[in-house]
Amino acid sequence: MLRPILVLLAALSLAACATAPTLYQPAAGPDAVGYREYRIEPGRYRVTFRGGPGAPPAQVQDYALLRAADLAIAEGYDWFRVADRFMEGRPDNSPRVGVGVGGGNYGWRSGVGVGVGTSFNLGGGPAVASTVEVVMGRGAPPRDADVYDARALRGTLGARI
Repeated sequence: MLRPILVLLAALSLAACATAPTLYQPAAGPDAVGYREYRIEPGRYRVTFRGGPGAPPAQVQDYALLRAADLAIAEGYDWFRVADRFMEGRPDNSPRVGVGVGGGNYGWRSGVGVGVGTSFNLGGGPAVASTVEVVMGRGAPPRDADVYDARALRGTLGARI
């Protein structure tokens, strides 16, 4: 009887560690998974996409750019320039190995111990967020490194979602 209970508890503990996948969607709150945007002035936005635990930083960056492209298209712009960008958080690089040394003195006797341990993050790792500040424009896009054609980017990245 004890064995099925232990198996059930182990399954429940692993299920509790499961996280929701990172989806391209509006964020339900300030720290929720998804995108948020802030209109700075006409044609200028700050877009943030927060990924779920363990989401690859490249995916989070792509989703922030995709939201910028969607905003540009919805506002009637053809292209946008990334004026500023930054990442918040750091991806988790599991597994980890730790080494510990300890000792003790018990009257006439003493002892020393060495331990080695490993850890794995079952929660998927910390979440990362990508923020881009974009300036939108119409007509032919300038030939700069951080300028994106909104429709072309929507077609490319949107097809992978």
